[in-house]
Amino acid sequence: MQILHTDLLCIGAGLAGERCAIEVAGAGHSVVCISLVPARRSHSVAAQGGMQAALGNAIMGDGDSPDVHFADTVKGSDWGADQEVARMFVEAAPIEMRRLAHWGVPWNRVVAGTHTYWKGGKPFEATEKTENHGLIHSRAFGGTAKWRTCYASDGAGHAVLYTMDNRAAQLGVTVHDRSEAVSLIHDGHTCFGAVVRCLRTGALRAYLARATLIASGGYGRIYRASTNAIICEGTGLSIALDTGVVPLGNMEAVQFHPTGTVPTDILVTEGCRGDGGTLLDREEYRFMPDYEPDKAELASRDVVSRRMIEHMRKGLGVEGPYGEHLWLDIRHLGEAHIRTKLREVDEICQNFLGIDPLYQLIPVRPTQHYSMGGVRTDKTGAAYGLAGLFSAGESACWDLHGFNRLGGNSLAETVVAGGIVGRNIAAFLDGYDVSFPTAPVREALKRAEERVVRLIAGSDGKESVYAVREAMYDVLEKAAYVFRNGTDLAWGVRELEALQERAAHIGLKSSGSGANAELALALRLPGMVRLAQCVCHGALERTESRGSHCREDYPERNDRDWLNRTLATWQEGATLPTLTYEPATAVFELPPGDRGYGGGKVIAATTSEEAV
Repeated sequence: MQILHTDLLCIGAGLAGERCAIEVAGAGHSVVCISLVPARRSHSVAAQGGMQAALGNAIMGDGDSPDVHFADTVKGSDWGADQEVARMFVEAAPIEMRRLAHWGVPWNRVVAGTHTYWKGGKPFEATEKTENHGLIHSRAFGGTAKWRTCYASDGAGHAVLYTMDNRAAQLGVTVHDRSEAVSLIHDGHTCFGAVVRCLRTGALRAYLARATLIASGGYGRIYRASTNAIICEGTGLSIALDTGVVPLGNMEAVQFHPTGTVPTDILVTEGCRGDGGTLLDREEYRFMPDYEPDKAELASRDVVSRRMIEHMRKGLGVEGPYGEHLWLDIRHLGEAHIRTKLREVDEICQNFLGIDPLYQLIPVRPTQHYSMGGVRTDKTGAAYGLAGLFSAGESACWDLHGFNRLGGNSLAETVVAGGIVGRNIAAFLDGYDVSFPTAPVREALKRAEERVVRLIAGSDGKESVYAVREAMYDVLEKAAYVFRNGTDLAWGVRELEALQERAAHIGLKSSGSGANAELALALRLPGMVRLAQCVCHGALERTESRGSHCREDYPERNDRDWLNRTLATWQEGATLPTLTYEPATAVFELPPGDRGYGGGKVIAATTSEEAV
């Protein structure tokens, strides 16, 4: 059995993981990243629209500041965010965008002079300042008071990840791809690394590390219809939950993006609407201003998704062979804009939908997109429950986003939090030494090996891994979609309890040898079902509506009783997670109030002490 040693083991090699790795390697420590895929194929590469940072270079961003960005972020989170973290983020984001430019990211730049832009489907002219010529440009995104989303056409993730991977290679960061962490090595108090399975050969290895980082992305693929890559099955969160001591935060907070394409569920960026695209119904009528007269298509994602579902419930959706949908119209933006600044959208439409967005409408509907929930950490990125364990990016509940994240904030979070958490890990390693006890290492390897042997031998049962996964999809689609209610959630909790039993009795149809996708899924699926249960059980218990968590039977945001964060832990042998709660934030720089969009009643805390 191979055993490898490193200072930092990074589970994930996307933007958050490699940004942390760069800081730690730059401080002189050894770093190994493990990844399901080659680093440049991490899901970060698929991000399209851009990164929010209050640079104020573009004329439509004139007067922007970290204070304005902070207010937008907290309002967008529906006051669920940790405001200390939000403040750290908005202050560091402009520095990080300029650092990325220095490293080689080809941001779109301001060109001085008068230009035609689009807003709300209508053109207008604006004059960019001569003194800002050549500075990083920005575009509009939902829920923002200013244009502040830095972009590289509609391929920001691609541009930044390739640059980041080059930087990591320069600093000697080692990446072991086609490798998956199947469990953490720990003694209930300290994390010592992870057991990792090679996806090429099936061999198990132990990585022993003084610090371990979970930066494995979100858990979108517990849903059938998701914009996430197929690798986003929540593995990092599952192995943290399996420890029994590391809590996951706000798992019921799941974001649905308004513009997932039909039938492929591939994302078309919010930049389409930020650049002037509009949403139309079956009559080709632009309906969003009727619901949100101030923000229209650029209300926050949770609000736009709900308005779209509401409109379809009125019978105004477009019937199609793949279900009901609405239209996204970007035709009026013109060929030069679509073929350059929205070129990935253009290619997705032509190659996957068989339509030309210059002349045809794009079929869209709300689709699972982002996970606000994740491994709960403090503001340094240190995970609750285990010393030496950290998390960053979408796999973490840091908690910048609360119950709804603004577009452009999560991609920015990968590099901003990656830098902050990476520096904290480097400082932690400078003053930290650990001995690696053999008993937890042997036990973790033995458990992993026995699981594989039982699955291949078929001794656990004959359940089909694919049938159990489809059943999980059905539950979440009904119980934990854009709108939720107590009856469906209670049903979902019961169904998922039964699925846990089925997931414990999976039998393989294949041999399980070598690079075997069925065995890999069979190892992941019990954890995926537990994550689904954390979503449903947390949503059932939270009797209010806040951000992306919308209860039709409890439509008010209830600051009196629910201005808090859900923490879910899972004890071995349990059928439900243990839920506890902590205050959403220790400091209220911006007291709870009205978001200014989305409507809905707020039950306020009656005293300042209750708010705190």
